[in-house]
Amino acid sequence: MQIWVDADACPRVIKEILFRAADKRRIALTLVANQPLRVPPSRHIRTIQVGSGLDVADGRIVAELHPGDLVITADIPLAAAVIDKGGHALDPRGTLMTVDNIDERLMMRNVLDELRGSGVETGGPSPLSQGDRQTFANHLDAFLTRHARGQQAQP
Repeated sequence: MQIWVDADACPRVIKEILFRAADKRRIALTLVANQPLRVPPSRHIRTIQVGSGLDVADGRIVAELHPGDLVITADIPLAAAVIDKGGHALDPRGTLMTVDNIDERLMMRNVLDELRGSGVETGGPSPLSQGDRQTFANHLDAFLTRHARGQQAQP
């Protein structure tokens, strides 16, 4: 398993949590972005810079993703593609998107897009709070712990 990050929009504080987790657990962490990224030196962390354009980074993540990989993203269509390919998607607030909740999230996203398209001001997400950061860190740790146990149980 490896962790992929839709890094263009991922908050720095979330990336820092991911850097620590990758090194602590010796898990491959790949950040994909349209621009150069600065990451700490680590044999577990790498970056991929893709060309500019709509969904170029998303396409690269989905193309290289293996079933069981974890993707960090707030992008609902990317999360849906990840789930369809057998991966897992966790947003920067710590919400795990699954086959059980992705359709509802896609529907809500589409409704909000239609409202914005017709001129309705829908507002954006609130800034990440300390509680959001802690929730993300806790859910990431729980996910990685479950995955490690699953790997050990296999022959």
